[in-house]
Amino acid sequence: MTLRTSRSARTGQYLALLAYLVFLAFPFLWLISTAFKPPRELGSLHPTWIPENPTLDNFRQAFDEQPLLEAALNSLTAALSAALIAVVIATPMAYVMARHRNKLSAAATGWVVVSQAFPFVLVIIPLFLILKNLHLINSLAGLIMVYVVWSLPFALWMLVGYVRAVPHELEEAAAVDGASRLRTLVSVTAPLLAPGIVATALFAFITAWNEFFFALVLLKTPSMQTLPVVLTHFLGAEGVADLGPLAAAAFLATLPSLVVFVLIQKRITGGMMAGAVKA
Repeated sequence: MTLRTSRSARTGQYLALLAYLVFLAFPFLWLISTAFKPPRELGSLHPTWIPENPTLDNFRQAFDEQPLLEAALNSLTAALSAALIAVVIATPMAYVMARHRNKLSAAATGWVVVSQAFPFVLVIIPLFLILKNLHLINSLAGLIMVYVVWSLPFALWMLVGYVRAVPHELEEAAAVDGASRLRTLVSVTAPLLAPGIVATALFAFITAWNEFFFALVLLKTPSMQTLPVVLTHFLGAEGVADLGPLAAAAFLATLPSLVVFVLIQKRITGGMMAGAVKA
């Protein structure tokens, strides 16, 4: 009876996972299909999954209508800078929090959890005023600063999990062998943390690459806008979308996030699992 129940439960889990994957894949597959359809098929009353006459005209039109390459460069600059800065700041903080548990460490952990619960709309007005006083409105530097602050809590939480997964006995053994504190961190701890640091940086990159709300509010000059904001320009004044070019541009904008996520998904899962283990 127990075996049957176990098999039934496992079958139910697999079916639920399959349904979830289908739910996630449907919008992306439809986006790909739309990106390659000519206007006649886009306006058809009986749309099909596979384009009957696939075309690249939507991609050419998308690049002709909007500065996608310039926007992609802005997104790349902001995302890379934010990811690198966040990791540089979060790594030493995570090490201290993981190795020295006290009330301050517990408070920092609470801050990490609470900060993730705040919606963007609650902080945008004070954030806008602060950046205005710093003369950082309508600049990539200001946007990068926002991305660093916003991604730092999650980056810190991930790295704490990785640090706790590194056995403290290895550091103690290095100290017994005569290695200095700095030498131990560089030669013993850092190599073991490298996969977690890379995964955290790439996750921060994905978050910044896909971010829309802050970029929309803080960047006004067209030449400074990021790719998610430029995608909205394919919508007309009355909300009518130029569907073909929009789908083509959205497909291209989605590819970097998908590629990066496929490369790091195992590392992200490992970091989350490590974060749940108490050293």
